[in-house]
Amino acid sequence: MEEQRIIIFNKYEYGLIINALNEFRTKLIQENKSTEVVNELLIKLLNTPVKRKSFFQREKIGNER
Repeated sequence: MEEQRIIIFNKYEYGLIINALNEFRTKLIQENKSTEVVNELLIKLLNTPVKRKSFFQREKIGNER
């Protein structure tokens, strides 16, 4: 089974990681090296869904005591 990790980033951190990977990819291209692994990671990060926090709590409906 594949190991999974969950990391929470804010917008700034997420952008920083994307930018760093893109710069690393550019460096690999200039050195005529394979970018396949970096490309796959960039695609994974760019396609990661965003989980937003709700600022409002829903009121419970029903017979609460």
